[in-house]
Amino acid sequence: MTEAMDEMNGRDAAGAGPRGMPVYEEAPQPHLSRGARLWLFVRDLFRMRSDRSGQRVTLVGAFFVVLFATLIGRLSWMAMHPKAPNEFRGGTTVAAARPDIIDRNGVVLATDIKTVSVFAEPRNIIDADEATELLTAVLPDLDARELRDKLSTSKGFVWVKRQITPRQQAEVHRLGIPGVGFVPENKRVYPNGPIGAHVLGFANVDNEGIAGIEKYMDNQGLKALAGYGFARSADDLEPVRLSLDLRATAAARDELVKGLAYFRAKAAASLILDVNTGEVVSLVSLPDYDPNNPVDALQPDRINRMIVGVFEMGSTFKALTLAMGLDSGKANINSTYDARGGLHYGRFTIKDYHGKNRILNVPEIFIYSSNIGTARMALQQGVPAHKAFLKKMGQLDRMRTEMPESSAPLLPPNWGELNTITISYGHGLAVAPMQAAAAVGALVNGGQLVNPTFLLRTEQEARANAPQVIKPETSEAMRFVMRLNATKGSARKADVPGYFVGGKTGTADKVINGRYAKNKNFTTFMTVLPADDPKYLFLTVYDEPQATADSYGYATAAWNAGVTTGKIMARVAPLLGLPPRFDEPANPFPTMARLGAWGL
Repeated sequence: MTEAMDEMNGRDAAGAGPRGMPVYEEAPQPHLSRGARLWLFVRDLFRMRSDRSGQRVTLVGAFFVVLFATLIGRLSWMAMHPKAPNEFRGGTTVAAARPDIIDRNGVVLATDIKTVSVFAEPRNIIDADEATELLTAVLPDLDARELRDKLSTSKGFVWVKRQITPRQQAEVHRLGIPGVGFVPENKRVYPNGPIGAHVLGFANVDNEGIAGIEKYMDNQGLKALAGYGFARSADDLEPVRLSLDLRATAAARDELVKGLAYFRAKAAASLILDVNTGEVVSLVSLPDYDPNNPVDALQPDRINRMIVGVFEMGSTFKALTLAMGLDSGKANINSTYDARGGLHYGRFTIKDYHGKNRILNVPEIFIYSSNIGTARMALQQGVPAHKAFLKKMGQLDRMRTEMPESSAPLLPPNWGELNTITISYGHGLAVAPMQAAAAVGALVNGGQLVNPTFLLRTEQEARANAPQVIKPETSEAMRFVMRLNATKGSARKADVPGYFVGGKTGTADKVINGRYAKNKNFTTFMTVLPADDPKYLFLTVYDEPQATADSYGYATAAWNAGVTTGKIMARVAPLLGLPPRFDEPANPFPTMARLGAWGL
C-alpha cells in the first residue's frame, strides 16, 4: 500500500521525485481521494518552484552587479586614457595643451588660454538654411555657402568655427539651435607679439607646433604625450625655459627696426651669442611676423636670416683665415705678406678695397681688411689644409640646433686654388650667419667650438662637448687683432666707451643671376666684448642697405651694420650684467706683448 502511494505521489522508493526532484514530506494519507491527492501534488510542485526562484533572483542580481562594475571601470579608464591623438567624435582633432615657454628670467613668451569651438551635428539639424542664416548673423566671418553645405550632410560632426570669444559663445548659445554645441579647447597666445617670433615659431589652430621651438617641443615628445592624454592642461607640464632674454631681444629689435628704415635695406637681422655657453641670448630677423596671427609667416621674405638664410659673409671670414695661418705655425703675429699691387691668378686679379700698396704684417692685414694679404696667407696653407680647417670650424656642414629649420652651406662644386683665394676673404662660400658667429666665438673664447643652443646651459655643460679647434695663444692673438680693429680699423663705429670692444666688418657683393652685383651688398658686423675676456658676441647683418646722407655715399658694413651694432651693445650690455668700465685692463694680451706685436 505504501509503495502504491509513493508511486501515486510520483516518488521512488528512495524518496526522490521525478528526475530526482525533492518532494516535501507529508504524513501518510491512505484514505484521501484521488482529487485530494492531486491537489497535494500541485501544492508540492509550487513549493518547489518558489524555492528555486530565490536562486534565480540571486543570479540576476549578481549579473547586474558585474555589468555595472564593468561600465564604471570602462568609464574610469576612458577618463584617464582619452582617445589618441586628442580625438573628438569621428576623429576630429581638438587642440591639446602645450607648456608655457619662458625666457631665461622666467618671463612668459608663449602660453595657452582656454577657449571654446562651435560644432554641429548635421543629422540633428532640423533646417540647414535657417541654422546657416542664424549662425552667420552671429559669426559674420563664416562662409554661408560652405556652412550650408556642411549642415546639409548626414555627418555626425562638423566644425562650425574654431576658438570663438566668450561673447560669441553667449550669442550662439542664445540661438538655441538643436544639434549645435561647444567643445572646450586650448589656444596658443604670444603676449609679446613679434618679439622673438623667429625663435618661438607658432602653433596652428589644433595647437600643433609648426615652426621654431614650438615644433621642436612636438618633436621631443609633446605630441605623443598629448596623444596619450598626459597633456590635458598646461598645469600638467613643466615650462620650457629658453636662453633668450626678452629685454635684450626687445632692445635689439627696436634698434634693428630703426636701422632697417634708415638704411632702406631689404632685410636685417641681429644675434647676441654667449661665446662660453653657446646660449642664444637674442635673435631678431626682419621682416618678422606676429605668431598670434601668423598669416605672413610663410612669405619668402620672412625667413630666419640667422639660420635658414645662407650668405657670403665677406671680410668677417678673414678672421678664420688669420686664425688658420697663426694656428698652423706657418705664420706668427709679426709675419708679413706682400700686398703691393694686385694678386694675379689666371685671368683674375685680386685687389684691396682701400689698398695700402705695401708689405703688411698680420695685424695690418686684419685692420686694413686686405684681400691680397689674406689670400696669400690662405695659399700658404694650401687647398686641403684650408678645407680641413673650415670643416673643423663647422663651416662646411649644416649647423644643428634645437631649431628644426636650418640650411646647409653652399660650397663650390670643384674646390681649387681660386676658390681658396676668394673664400679666404668671404666670397664663394655661403653659410648661415649664426654658423659663422659660432666659429668666431671659438676664435675668442680660448679655442673651443661651442655649438649654439636656444636652451639654458652652463659653461661646464657647453665646454664638455666642445672640441678644441685652435690653441689658446691663437685665440689671444685673434682677440688682440679684433681689439686693434676697433681702435684703429673699420670697427671704430662700434667701439662703445667702457666695454673694450673688438670687432670685424664684412661687406660682400651679392650674386644676382650668377654674377656679382656691385650695387647690391650683404653687410656684416661682428663684435665681442670685452675683448680681453669675451662674454658676448654681437652680430648684425643688412641685406642691400643703401647709402645715407652721412655715409659719404658708402653702403659698406661700417656705415650701417657697424652703427646699429654699437647702438645695440650700448643698450643691451647693462641689461646682461656688464656695466661699463672706464679703466682699460692692464696688459690684456700678455703673449702678444711678449712677442712685440705691432700696434701694442
